[in-house]
Amino acid sequence: MGARLVNTGERRSPLTPALSPEGRGSKAGGATLAQALAAAQRQGLPRLEAQMLLLHALGRATHERAWLIAHDGDALATDAAARFDALCARRLRGEPVAYLTGTKAFHGLTLQVDARVLDPRDDTETLVDWALELLPDDRPARVLDLGTGSGAIALALAAARPQAEVWAVDASADALAVAQANGQRLGLAVTWRHGDWLAPVAGQCFDLIVGNPPYIADGDPHLAALAHEPRQALASGPDGLRDLRAICAAAPAHLAPGGWLLLEHGHDQAGAVRALLQRAGLGPVQSRFDLAGIERCSGGQRAA
Repeated sequence: MGARLVNTGERRSPLTPALSPEGRGSKAGGATLAQALAAAQRQGLPRLEAQMLLLHALGRATHERAWLIAHDGDALATDAAARFDALCARRLRGEPVAYLTGTKAFHGLTLQVDARVLDPRDDTETLVDWALELLPDDRPARVLDLGTGSGAIALALAAARPQAEVWAVDASADALAVAQANGQRLGLAVTWRHGDWLAPVAGQCFDLIVGNPPYIADGDPHLAALAHEPRQALASGPDGLRDLRAICAAAPAHLAPGGWLLLEHGHDQAGAVRALLQRAGLGPVQSRFDLAGIERCSGGQRAA
């Protein structure tokens, strides 16, 4: 992006109007917060994303959108305008908002995230909600989160069920470092293990196993739009089912009698995953719909 200059003959950012000589916008000719947001939207950013990026550029929490509305006529300082322009440019190139702000809200928690982990999706809260239906709130239970990434699922369950003993596994040491840091910052106890799926929990049994494994086919054209996120957390073989097959085959041996296995999967994979769960001897097999009405999670129970 070009440097922000105040002289009318000099180059300025494409996203925010020129600033006054004092470095502060004015309603007469400088950039206000409302004008900066409008310019970002004209460039193609959704309003909510533009608001979050502007708040971050201003050093405020990304949930303070009411503050932006109350101060929409305020002037945008030169340094904040430059930060906002840079953030908008990166977002327009496809970088997730969570990576740009360094945080992501998930099931009532604020997680710190970066390019070492997948950007947690809102639809994954469907999996957490189902898990909470199955976990007792008045006695201990053992829970395992497979492919924990940022720790989103494990930490959400630990926060909502303080009596639960929560374990979490990831094959990426980098991802596990992010998850551990989130757990420490939030003051939530989770047993973290590094390794591939069930291998790090040999000899352990759980009342509930949950997972959001990679489930996009290697050749899926949608991967191009996800280039900023770790590919190993997204792609899973020619049909997208490689990791789901591995989990369904190995997890039942780690389920306590009556225990459940719940898995997130792709929008068109519910039937295939239900078949994998049934083949593994689990039942009654069922699926749950996400916020868009898509079968997003499937699960089955080991016989008591």
